[in-house]
Amino acid sequence: MHNNLVDLTHRTDRKLDEVVAQLELVEARLRFVEALVVAAKARADAAEAMDDEEPIKDEEEEPFEDGDDGPADSGNSASTFSSTAWDLTGLVVVRVVSSSFLGFIPLIDDKITAAARPINTKIQKDIVMFQVDSHPRCNPLIDGRITGLKVLALGTECVGLQSSGLVVGSSQLATQEDNRSSKEIKAAGSTYGNYFRVTTFGESHGGGVGCVIDGCPPRIPLTEADLQIDLDRRRPGQSRITTPRKETDTAHIYSGVAEGFTTGSPIMIKVPNTDQRGKDYSEMSMAYRPSHADATYDFKYGTRSVEGGGRSSARETIGRVAAGAVAKKILKAYSGTEILAYVSQAHKVVLPEDLVDHETLTLDQVESNIARCPHPEYAEKMIAAIDAIRVTGDSVGGVVTCIVRNLPRGLGSPVFDKLEAELAKAALSLPATKGFEFGSGFAGTFLTGSEHNDEFYMDEHGRVRTRTNRSGGIQGGISNGEIINMRIAFKPTSTISLANSVFVLTCGMGGGGAAVPMVEASVALVLIDQLLAQYAQCQLFPINPDFQEPLQLPKLEQSGISL
Repeated sequence: MHNNLVDLTHRTDRKLDEVVAQLELVEARLRFVEALVVAAKARADAAEAMDDEEPIKDEEEEPFEDGDDGPADSGNSASTFSSTAWDLTGLVVVRVVSSSFLGFIPLIDDKITAAARPINTKIQKDIVMFQVDSHPRCNPLIDGRITGLKVLALGTECVGLQSSGLVVGSSQLATQEDNRSSKEIKAAGSTYGNYFRVTTFGESHGGGVGCVIDGCPPRIPLTEADLQIDLDRRRPGQSRITTPRKETDTAHIYSGVAEGFTTGSPIMIKVPNTDQRGKDYSEMSMAYRPSHADATYDFKYGTRSVEGGGRSSARETIGRVAAGAVAKKILKAYSGTEILAYVSQAHKVVLPEDLVDHETLTLDQVESNIARCPHPEYAEKMIAAIDAIRVTGDSVGGVVTCIVRNLPRGLGSPVFDKLEAELAKAALSLPATKGFEFGSGFAGTFLTGSEHNDEFYMDEHGRVRTRTNRSGGIQGGISNGEIINMRIAFKPTSTISLANSVFVLTCGMGGGGAAVPMVEASVALVLIDQLLAQYAQCQLFPINPDFQEPLQLPKLEQSGISL
């Protein structure tokens, strides 16, 4: 009885949905008729207004046969073009108020284009029918010349109004929002940033990997050698504690740089894959690797790249490291900002925080050993711990600490776009990450408020500083000028050579110190985007010198930037 009632309820809901859809369709058709009435009135008013003027005879135009593209756009027809159009199974009927309308036709693949083919130009007066190859999408179509078009999605039909110059159709239809299109979900997942936008591409055992950087300032000196420094630090096969895969990871810049300087246009960087061993992963097509993304990719997409895990592979981070190298160069040249990361824990070997001076830490100290730990004694302990596990065919996890020095104050925004939230998002998007903390982190929960507070004082230069830095350089989601410090936890590499679950994996182990340049790059991408945002919002007009500091431009001879 209960099941019958549920089934009846579902059928009733479906019927109601169908009725609502039909009502919406009728409403749209009524609006279209209303638009035609208003159009006719506009034409009548225009004709009446021209009665007292000497009529200008239009040049006769030959009718077009099927497939003819029609006359070319005169170049100024945008100011005299108006139409009301609807689409039904590929046919578009357009009412045109112009003698040169065939240069461009709306409602075709989200663009204003001349791709439509006139299939009947002999129907009455200014009514023309077109055949389109793709169904118009239900988004506002906006062009620099023609604006104000809204499209309403109703089942298989599409009703739209375009207005430019002369008003055709009702203003209500022209301004109504498309509730359905506003609910579209845009799930890409391969792009980060609002002002300095980075999109990574490529897969582990595909042709190559890389990135496209959009929004990079122009006139920044940039060469492939600038990128190669960090790519070499990330490159696999450098030591016995990293993945044995052999890759040169040689970067090539394909666009956005001319004569050694950025042009402001998108920068494409690609690194070819040379050590492709797709056959090593043949077993993955029959069984899932424990703790890998194989199963979840199938759950989401219904398919996956079997060779090496595809986009879930750490080789995806090559694009981030290359883009991060560009970001680090700009940050260093603009404000002297430095980003340094190092391994502070490997398995059970933990480097005490007080053994590393973040004020004086250098890249040379970090790069002095294969563990990328700046303290020689603890570096040896970490290497020994990794070796002890490695020879058994197993893997270990660890923690990477990252610091940021000389970051301008004021970066970040309150509430949802807090600086620490953006840093956490970037860090946790790296493969194998399992935890993020900054400042005092979880250890701060053991302190009282009086113990945790960072007391303010005025330094010898008249700048407001804090005597301690338990806040980690960020307060209220905004940088305060102190050193930013954060820690990112990485799980043990899932790819091991032990018998695990239902099958044996022999792909070797990855990770190691390669995580260090990955973390630096991710942090750099966040900070350059926040720097550009701060400049755009808070530096356009004179600042309040009592509280704000300028985002000071460096001297040209120091930065190497040519103006």
